[in-house]
Amino acid sequence: MLKEVNVVGAGLAGCECAYQLSKRGYKVKLYEMKPKKKSPAHKLDGFCELVCSNSLKSNLLTNACGLLKEELRILDSLVIKTADCCSVPAGNALAVDREIFSKKITDALKADPNIEIIEEEVCSLLDGTTVIATGPLTSDALFDAIREKIPQFLHFYDAVAPIVSFESIDLSEAFFGARYGKGGDDYLNCPMTKDQYLAFYDAIINAETVNLREFEKGDIFEGCMPIEIMAKKGIDTMRFGPLKPVGFGKRGDDIYALLQLRAENAQKTLFNLVGFQTNLTFKEQKRVFSMIPALKNADFVRYGVMHRNTYLDAPKTLDYGCRLKGSSNIFFAGQITGVEGYVESVMSGLYAAMQIESLDKFGKMFSVDSKTVFGALVNYLIAENKDFAPMNANFGIVDYQSPQKKLSKIEKYSAISKIALEKIHSFGKETKE
Repeated sequence: MLKEVNVVGAGLAGCECAYQLSKRGYKVKLYEMKPKKKSPAHKLDGFCELVCSNSLKSNLLTNACGLLKEELRILDSLVIKTADCCSVPAGNALAVDREIFSKKITDALKADPNIEIIEEEVCSLLDGTTVIATGPLTSDALFDAIREKIPQFLHFYDAVAPIVSFESIDLSEAFFGARYGKGGDDYLNCPMTKDQYLAFYDAIINAETVNLREFEKGDIFEGCMPIEIMAKKGIDTMRFGPLKPVGFGKRGDDIYALLQLRAENAQKTLFNLVGFQTNLTFKEQKRVFSMIPALKNADFVRYGVMHRNTYLDAPKTLDYGCRLKGSSNIFFAGQITGVEGYVESVMSGLYAAMQIESLDKFGKMFSVDSKTVFGALVNYLIAENKDFAPMNANFGIVDYQSPQKKLSKIEKYSAISKIALEKIHSFGKETKE
């Protein structure tokens, strides 16, 4: 019987995997290069660092990510359970205080007697059963080691939004509230007139961007498009995206464009520019974003950055257990597998741990019903796909047979959720037995 498992990377996937393996009686060596070395997107020393307080998305069961979180709660996810304890107001979304969240996860794993924390960079493939959960910013040395074994790597590029201090926002030019009344006062809204918007648009499409290094040049991932790229698609594109002025009733009649800010921490001292992922230079971010009236004196405590994300061509390289094809002991978890998003990464870490146990104790892999978001994501990863690209949780990939009666979107999603939760409850009982 297998006694010990290596887990490389203490992000959301790696921490979830380590916890699930420990709970199942395995000794875990959890390798994490922080705090000695950090990726370009990370600042904290602890585990499970999020780049945005609202990265865990909706809690609604009529939202695919919300349903996936509920499936993970049923399966005793440490990460989602901890996020629930660290939540900050964000309407129907699960937002957390990032520093408290990271500390709680870090403390829990360091206190686990079955988990040994090894603070060093892994530069080659380890001996023994290993889960590689190094995320979308896998270090160059390990990336090269993996690429030597499997050349089918792909890349896409991600960007994160700036954060400003609350005290520096001009509240005379802003107001609290959520679109269509959903979420109370969880958002701070920064309106613009037509003249202000047109000046902003002209500035952003002509602003200086960071020069990418040669290996970073490539396609922008559509799900997280930098605001300046969006602006260049058309003069009104931003007004149909993050700057849409709708949802505020009569108050919005005179608003031509509107940026929403979202609290970044529990104390609401920091606010994130929603949808403003960017690759502008820091100097240009300060100049251009300060043209928004409410941000004219804004103190930018973190500027947006763009970075390389790395993922496998999963259908070509991984089997159903997210194990490297042709290998008996190398597994992958997290965004490097081709799932896109933090909650999806948590799922894949839990999944890898469960498959390791199943293979170890029963000599076979288990399957997850594709009527669940959990199972649908797994099936997406391994299904033949010549144009494979990262995938978020969404209802489009869930196996669902629509009844003859025409349903509204909410009715359909509610029906999918009901079936999925029934399936995941049964699956949870079966795995325990």
